Order: sequence, then C-alpha cells, then structure tokens
Amino acid sequence: MGIHKNARQTPAGREVLVRRVLDEGQTPMAVATAMGVCVRTVRKWVRRFSAEGVAGLQDRSSRPHRTPRQTPAHIAEQIATLRRQRRTGGEIATALGLSRATVFRTLARLGMNRLKSLEPAEPVRRYERDAPGEMIHIDIKKLGRFAKTGHRITGQHAGHDRSRGAGWEFVHVCIDDASRIAFTKIMADEKKESAVAFPEAALAYDASLGMTGDNVMRLHS
Repeated sequence: MGIHKNARQTPAGREVLVRRVLDEGQTPMAVATAMGVCVRTVRKWVRRFSAEGVAGLQDRSSRPHRTPRQTPAHIAEQIATLRRQRRTGGEIATALGLSRATVFRTLARLGMNRLKSLEPAEPVRRYERDAPGEMIHIDIKKLGRFAKTGHRITGQHAGHDRSRGAGWEFVHVCIDDASRIAFTKIMADEKKESAVAFPEAALAYDASLGMTGDNVMRLHS
C-alpha cells in the first residue's frame, strides 16, 4: 500500500520515532516535540511496533471494516438483473420495495447508472481491401497560404502590410486502401473541376504502378 496522502511521516520516519523511545529511552513527550507530532501519535506507533514489528509501521486502509449501509450483495444483484432488462431506477425501486436513493446509489456503484452503459460496444467497421487498387480514399485538406508572419505572432494589426498572395491552397490526397500508397496534389480549389481532375491524376499515378482503381471513397475533412 502506498503512503496515505495525509500522512505526516513515512514508515522509515516512524521507525526512527519508535527507536528513540524503545532503544534510546526518550520519553514520548520529548520525541513528539522533536519530531513535530503529538504524543498520541508517538504512543500509537510504539504500540503498533511492539505488537507487529516493522510491518505495523505501514499505512493502513482508511476504509471502514464494515459498511452497514451498503446494499447487501443479493439485493445489488437483483437491482443489476432488472437494470439489464432496461428498467428505470424508479421501476426497480417499486419492484423490489426499495427507496429510489438506494437503487440509484447501487447502480452508480455498479457502473450501471446510465442506460447507455448497457449498450454493447459498436464493432469497428473497416473498409479493408486485400489487393492494391481495389479501393482508394480521397480527401481534401484546406491549408492557409501566406508569405509573411501573421499578426497573431507579430502583434501588429493597424497599418501592417497585407501578405501578398495570401489565401488558401487545397491539398487533394489519395491513399490506396491495401498498399497505403499515397498520391497528393495541390489544386486551385475544391470545386467540381478540381474534384474530377484529381481522381483522374491519382488513378493515372496508380496505373503507372500497376494498380487499377475500382472503388473510390471520399472523405470529408
């Protein structure tokens, strides 16, 4: 177990404290004053060391030994069973004759307080092809074009000359699903003409590598 977050001393420091009392004969009051703790703390560690040895100087869990208010295991299982049937907290409370607070507290402890947590995870859908050229993915990335450092860096706004030629460039990207071979080209825009011209260029490139395109999947940035 790790050191308790509120502990004033480490186990090694507690052993020093105990040794001063048991081996050096110092009084608990003197040790408490020297080490900045209360007398009761000194006596506690001396008592634990005498009963358990060095192991007794370790931190103990602050969790209570008993939790009488915690819902019994068989009741919690009944709550969980009804919850898996997609019953609401109120319905479960009525069916089992429990308070709504007890039901909701138990559901939270079981990680079942939200109905969506009962939904099975969506399977990963992958559009995978075995042979190069069977499917290509096409995407467009819009990137800023500028020749000078912008005002966000320089802090200059008024009177600052605009960067000539500033604007946007459209990087069209084609990736073959099976081989992951990529082909990119900067186009003037993302309009119909460019959207038609780029796949033709990409397919021509793939053909030069011996791949024949069958299906095209367009991705939207």
